[in-house]
Amino acid sequence: MAHVAQIKIPATYMRGGTSKGVFFNLGDLPEAAQVPGEARDKLLLRVIGSPDPYGKQTDGMGGATSSTSKTVILAKSEKADHDVDYLFGQVSIDKPFVDRSGNCGNLTAAVGSFAISSGLVDAERVPDNGTAVVRIWQKNIEKTIVAHVPITNGMVQETGDFELDGVTFPAAEVEVEFISPVDPSEAMFPTGNLVDDLEVPGIGTFKATMINAGIPTVFLNAGDIGYTGTELQEVINGDPAVLERFETIRAYGAVHMGLIENIEEAAARQHTPKVAFVANPQDYVSSSGKQVNTTDIDLNVRALSMGKLHHAMMGTAAVAIGTAAAIPGTLVNQAAGGGERSSVTFGHPSGTLKVGAQASQNEGDWTVDKVVMSRSARVLMEGWVRIPGDAF
Repeated sequence: MAHVAQIKIPATYMRGGTSKGVFFNLGDLPEAAQVPGEARDKLLLRVIGSPDPYGKQTDGMGGATSSTSKTVILAKSEKADHDVDYLFGQVSIDKPFVDRSGNCGNLTAAVGSFAISSGLVDAERVPDNGTAVVRIWQKNIEKTIVAHVPITNGMVQETGDFELDGVTFPAAEVEVEFISPVDPSEAMFPTGNLVDDLEVPGIGTFKATMINAGIPTVFLNAGDIGYTGTELQEVINGDPAVLERFETIRAYGAVHMGLIENIEEAAARQHTPKVAFVANPQDYVSSSGKQVNTTDIDLNVRALSMGKLHHAMMGTAAVAIGTAAAIPGTLVNQAAGGGERSSVTFGHPSGTLKVGAQASQNEGDWTVDKVVMSRSARVLMEGWVRIPGDAF
């Protein structure tokens, strides 16, 4: 009996922030997958090992969590004044689809490094020693991101002493700037309000800040939904009824934000919006055993991604947190103590994270010039991935 041979595709497995993903140079993909469509989606699904009814992604590169079921396709930018085009794909673990409705802020930290190492950034823009400034066009959300990548002896420096909670080992610091995360033509607050009453039939009505900055996010008060804001993953992820409750809240939030027309559409849009809950600073012990004290943070935030409580914090959600914290009156700002602020340090399940935001108000409308945070990135493996030749 004849069997189709496997094909191999050049790829790099990278950690960016607290996420991991498979990175591709667009020109290295099979011709049918170099354009958007069914062939590309099938290829990415097979690479990651989805859909997997066992929820393990054993037969692929995925790690069976929202943080590790990701793909990135990069190409030399077609956008003026940009170095590289960055297309992110959040691969569903148990369903046959790739969600491109938002960006991955964590993997953004690895985009500049991969772009330089792959020759996608002009050589004259990379110093022998110092910092390379990589201008990224994020195609999912059509925004500019700037990555500051350390360079030593003409090569990307990956090792260092920068520590990022949620990542076991230190590495080189990569500063990432999310430029104008909300277009002036778009509504940062789609409902027109800093705080809304979000009615969720059968569950309740909750105060909510619904913001579109970095990634669409629905913020709730932890106390309103029965939590303290210091919860770790096992408290929430081990209870299917609780997860279903959050998913219902997320679906109604998506409708209120105008992202979908009815709650049934939420199942096909798992990546956005995110749901997060906030609380005033409280002491807790992180998932690594690290003590986080009230004096270390301005507030606590917990966020769900792809239906599960995230083990740390999504980079794009951190953009939303920093933006909302800078705007007096939002639930995030209130949890942080109120008033004007240009940065905020928040507690998450793995520790703490600081994010800065430059926000201003003009004739009642809020705008954000940029949001800045530091992450790290590292190549874990490079070579080829293999998939059956008839997989796409």
